[in-house]
Amino acid sequence: MWLEIIILVLAFPAGYIIAWLCNDELVKGRKWFIFLIALSFIVEIISFVKNNLQIALTSLFIIIVSLISLFKSYDKKFIKRRI
Repeated sequence: MWLEIIILVLAFPAGYIIAWLCNDELVKGRKWFIFLIALSFIVEIISFVKNNLQIALTSLFIIIVSLISLFKSYDKKFIKRRI
């Protein structure tokens, strides 16, 4: 169980790294982030009902990474083009 929690906590730095590496695509991908969050949330609910912890944790990882990317897409300082 500890390994799953550690991997889930690593979603936060993974989200920031992905958003930083792909900052020029964040504004274009807003609708896809929302779609991905909604789809992962539905999968999260279904996997909890069926008692499948691995799928629930995976979808929670995807939700965290997508939420960070979505929030960073509205940050004007963050989405400036890197030189």
